[in-house]
Amino acid sequence: MAEKVLLVDDEKEFVEGLAERMELRGMNVSTCTNPQDALEMVNNESYDAIILDLQMPGVDGIEVLKHIKKTKPEMQVILLSGHATVEKGIEAMKLGAMDFVEKPADINVLTDKIKKAQARKMILVEKKTEKKVKDILEHKGW
Repeated sequence: MAEKVLLVDDEKEFVEGLAERMELRGMNVSTCTNPQDALEMVNNESYDAIILDLQMPGVDGIEVLKHIKKTKPEMQVILLSGHATVEKGIEAMKLGAMDFVEKPADINVLTDKIKKAQARKMILVEKKTEKKVKDILEHKGW
C-alpha cells in the first residue's frame, strides 16, 4: 500500500524536488508551503506521515505539531529543518513528533522513516478500533 504523505515546507523549490523524489518511490504525496494550509489539509484528510518543516513564517512547525497531535494523534509527524536547535528538536519529540531529520534530507533515510510512520499509524488505528469495539460490546453486555 502506497504511503500517503503530506509535505509541508515554506521553500517551494525544496517541496517540489522532494515530492518528486518521493513520488518516484511510489508514495502518494500532497504538498503545501504554509502552515495554515497544512492545518486545513490535516483536518480534511488522513496521512500516514506528515513531513513538517520546523521553522516557517507565521505559525511555526511546533504549533502545527501541537494541533495535529491534539486533533489526530494517530498521524505521525517527522520534523524537518536546516536551522533548528537541538532544544527545538527535543521539544518536538516530547510533543509527539515521531522523528527529526536535518536538511538536506537523505531520501533513503526519509523513505525508511515514512515506512515506519505508516506502520506505527496502522498499529495505533487498529488499537483505537479494537477499543471502540470492546467498549460497544461491553455496553451491550457481551
